[in-house]
Amino acid sequence: MEKVVIIGSGCAGLTAAVYTARANLNPLVLTGTMPGGLLTTTSIVENYPGFPEGVDGFELMQRMQKQAERFGARVEFATVESADVSGSPIRLKVDGKDLETQTLIIASGAGHRHLGLESETKLENKGVTYCATCDGALPMFRDQPLVVVGGGDSACEEATYLTRFGSIVYLVHRRDELRASKIMAERALANPKIKPIWDSAVTEVMDVEAGKVTGVRLKNLKTDEEQVLDCAGLFVAIGHVPNTQLFKGQIEMDEAGYVIPKRGSETSAKGVFVAGDCADNVYRQAITAAGLGCAAAIDAERYLAALSQ
Repeated sequence: MEKVVIIGSGCAGLTAAVYTARANLNPLVLTGTMPGGLLTTTSIVENYPGFPEGVDGFELMQRMQKQAERFGARVEFATVESADVSGSPIRLKVDGKDLETQTLIIASGAGHRHLGLESETKLENKGVTYCATCDGALPMFRDQPLVVVGGGDSACEEATYLTRFGSIVYLVHRRDELRASKIMAERALANPKIKPIWDSAVTEVMDVEAGKVTGVRLKNLKTDEEQVLDCAGLFVAIGHVPNTQLFKGQIEMDEAGYVIPKRGSETSAKGVFVAGDCADNVYRQAITAAGLGCAAAIDAERYLAALSQ
């Protein structure tokens, strides 16, 4: 039986791994389908302390993993298929195999939110993407008009990054001002290759019959006017959905699916702790996720210590 199992290998999960490993708890980290989490899709992280020139997101997560492994953490590329947190020990099904653990730290992060359009689904990976740093340099997008949907920091970062490749980048937002932090908004709007389109929403991605993105249909939310915008790619950056579906009905969550922490990082299930973006719908930063991972590790360590008394 494991003492500590950590689901997720982003900032929260790997920080929890560092702390539990240094406490000689020999934690097992299950990466899921995206080792390193969403931060690995970010080109340059400029707001993580200790890196005055910024750091590549993938490199940062690699460093964290090596640090955790140095102290004895085990990192496995594996996916949790089901979980039973109703009793002790906690039971997991991991890639078809049964696993038992005394404590569980949920640091499963969040996934990209979709527009919910049928045409969006059909054209995914055919010009519709959710990661500019992953796909922006593809030949199909070079010197072509591109569309980014969203108004937060992620959308501004995606749009700014895409100016390296696209002929022009349209930034489509439902409101008449960006939600992004001041520095990110100013940087995006000052870029001559970024053209904002306010008060508008994408209602259709074209062209499904052609099997590739050729444009988007927009609707002005104030005037109801429609227009078709020619483009070769649609980059959706409208937020995230917490990866907590495994625990629905077992652990207390809010309506959006974010786990609700109780005292500290404790959840409503005994021996189960939570950290990072799957419980944070306010800050959602790498540094806050790391801090929450630290807290969850300390809480799990104290829980195990109390059991042995």
